[in-house]
Amino acid sequence: MGGSALESMCAGVAILAMPLMAEQHLNARMVVEEVGMGLRLWPRNMAPRGIVEAEEVAKMVVELMEGEGGKRARKRVKEVSECAYGAMKEGGSSSRTLDLLIDHVCGEGANKVFK
Repeated sequence: MGGSALESMCAGVAILAMPLMAEQHLNARMVVEEVGMGLRLWPRNMAPRGIVEAEEVAKMVVELMEGEGGKRARKRVKEVSECAYGAMKEGGSSSRTLDLLIDHVCGEGANKVFK
């Protein structure tokens, strides 16, 4: 996932995805379909260049903020956020992995120098 998606995940904010180019399509799929922490805007009636009408944006914002789909996404992003913070805190999986990387690059026990 890209930076914005990770920032939203860590902040516990659900995403309304509207991919336009490059990796945004993959990120939108991951956020919406795989992780379940957002909703996706789709162009209607095969609109040129993927244009989404203002009414559709407004409808999806209301769905994200008040609807059942948004409720599920907000619940899921809260769960994911809590897991992310658990991984980042001392002794969490990210902390342990960083320790292993430092040991691998600098030699066994080197990570103790940085603590």
